Amino acid sequence: MAAVFEHWSASWPVLAGYAVLAAWHLAGLWRLRGAAGGQEQVPASAPASRELRREAILCQLGLLVVLIALVSPVGYLSGVYIWVRMLQELLVAVVGPGLIVLGAPWNALRAVLSRRPLPAGSALPRWLTARPVLLAIAANTIWLVWQLPALFDRAQSAAGLALAEHVSYLAAGLVFWLVVISSRPYQQRTPPLRRVGLVIGSVAASTVFGMMLVFGSGVLYPAYANSAHHVMSVLDDQQLAGAVWWMGILPPMIIAAVALMMEWLRDEESAELSAGLDRLLTPRRHGWPSRPVIR
Repeated sequence: MAAVFEHWSASWPVLAGYAVLAAWHLAGLWRLRGAAGGQEQVPASAPASRELRREAILCQLGLLVVLIALVSPVGYLSGVYIWVRMLQELLVAVVGPGLIVLGAPWNALRAVLSRRPLPAGSALPRWLTARPVLLAIAANTIWLVWQLPALFDRAQSAAGLALAEHVSYLAAGLVFWLVVISSRPYQQRTPPLRRVGLVIGSVAASTVFGMMLVFGSGVLYPAYANSAHHVMSVLDDQQLAGAVWWMGILPPMIIAAVALMMEWLRDEESAELSAGLDRLLTPRRHGWPSRPVIR
């Protein structure tokens, strides 16, 4: 229990980055709220106050998850145990960015710089929609490249490299979730089943990596051979780390896949209903020609 109150890291770049982003987001929300209650025009499709509040909580929670992963005892113990390092990376690369994207902070961030919010249903920037498969592959590559023993061990002792690792994890996670789920005011144009394929591919890549660590018989990260491993060996720690990444990435990915399948079913039902209405409203042609009129 004492570990919860000890070893909190004062990482000034992390604390400063969190403070700037959180304050920027809250200032934008305040400005949007003022615009909604004042004389300024707000798009008719603007989200309701309750929806904005829910999104604000999700975004701030995502930022807080990243902060806690880096400055709490999780940050300290990530330099001691490999499995805690994997948990930290999971929070920074997958969980935190997912909550931020669900929190849809884009109009709030934009409101600080511009008075014109983007309308609902706006298309994502072209570089995020042109090649979603390549972007998903790039995000997974960034997640896994940092697991290479040379980079993994080096980032443990080099603060600058560790900061670059965390920033790249966060950026890759944001890009991945932006190509997978909709984030107000942006609306996905990629079909849901294709996005389900991106999720399944990411799970497959993580599963292969996790299995390599769980069933591996050699120590990949010798830099973690420290005095703390008197109960479990470094190999045991490494195998547990593989299980943490392998199993830990499944819940957010499964939730995303289920949501996408529900979206696909809604689209299919909507398309079927539209087709049925079209058939009902279209005048039927008689099978037999009408009898000519005798004059």
